[in-house]
Amino acid sequence: MPDRGANRFDVLIIGAGPAGIAAACAAAESGATVGIVDDNPGPGGQIWRGLPADEDLAPQSGHARDQAEWYARLRRANVKHFYGTRIVSQAAHGTLIAETVDETFLLEFKKLILATGARERFLPFPGWTLPGVMGAGGWQSLVKTHSLPMNDQTRIVIAGSGPLLLAVGAFIRKQAPPFRPKLLMIAEQAPASRIRSFAWKLLGHGEKLMQAIQLRMALAGVPYRTGTWPVRAGGEGKLEWVELTNGRKTWRVACDYLACGFHLVPNTELAELLGCELHGGFVRVNEVQETSVKNVFCAGEPVGIGGVDPALIEGQIAGYAAADRPENARKLYDIRRAARRFAVLLEETFALREELRGLPLPDTFVCRCEDVTFARLARHSGWREAKLHTRCGMGPCQGRVCGPAAEFLFGWKVDSVRPPIFPARVESLALFGSAKG
Repeated sequence: MPDRGANRFDVLIIGAGPAGIAAACAAAESGATVGIVDDNPGPGGQIWRGLPADEDLAPQSGHARDQAEWYARLRRANVKHFYGTRIVSQAAHGTLIAETVDETFLLEFKKLILATGARERFLPFPGWTLPGVMGAGGWQSLVKTHSLPMNDQTRIVIAGSGPLLLAVGAFIRKQAPPFRPKLLMIAEQAPASRIRSFAWKLLGHGEKLMQAIQLRMALAGVPYRTGTWPVRAGGEGKLEWVELTNGRKTWRVACDYLACGFHLVPNTELAELLGCELHGGFVRVNEVQETSVKNVFCAGEPVGIGGVDPALIEGQIAGYAAADRPENARKLYDIRRAARRFAVLLEETFALREELRGLPLPDTFVCRCEDVTFARLARHSGWREAKLHTRCGMGPCQGRVCGPAAEFLFGWKVDSVRPPIFPARVESLALFGSAKG
């Protein structure tokens, strides 16, 4: 086990996406000893994955330039990195159990900042477990790592809800031939009226308006169907077609991939394990981003789905506050307020329609890990009862996929977060047991 003395920090940050990077920079530049943990092999999280962390020349466009500048700032800061590392449990107050593929060790802190980000929400429908059907962001990540076979004859449909669909579509269009697949369409479940209202309201968010215009230019010629959602996917052993509907008619589109996600779900499991209060599914924080647990702060998507801009501001506020620089944090309050208004607009625009609750058939799997069907879950009155009788949520994903789906489909509150929050090494379980003993 590594020397515990080397793993004690004034401020420990969980998550190296935009919020975590901003928090680390703010805290380290304020004189605190800082550690940052992420299960990815490098910084960036889901949203900034792709640009090398050691990039010396900042790209000259938009978010890529901002990303490179924050990476450079993080490199200059005195921050100890723990990449490829997961937090699986709490050993004691002020101590977390971390593990890599090779070892288990403890991380001690005076202040903790949770910047654990978000994941895609998946909703079950017939055929959603077929090879070739995957999350929009997951599909993009696999393409970035060259893990998917593709050429210019590969056909893809993007469906679901949220700005991520457009971002993935723009990513596809940027791929160089002959590895650029055919993007057949983007199907957005939100009705046209909400999308039009969203577009008008972007006039009050200048930078976001420019980003939206750039996305639409990148997607010129690609059909963008609002009020449209998938109802079935089919094929012999793999995806061959997807069935879409707009509520009035249904049609099939032949394709090789369906990239599908219904907006985002905050990663709040660690916050809940530590006893942080939630409100409306998000971690409740005060003006300095501190949670209901003293000396535990939270920033980014776990406090509200809003994208990069509020994450960066909230991360800095949390970093300054954790490093006892409240005067620096206060200077950012007005900027944060404007950024959070956009987050509220996103939530209103891409709220899920009622028709999506009727997607699964009785034999449709809701829990893919344990092969639990919609019919089996429908017999129960709540998440805990369903979990006890069907093992729903007890597989490798630990309810991260089926939990939000069950919450949407049945209105259940998923309230059984227990350690370890990820499948863990036996050594980690033993360490947790000895700490509790």
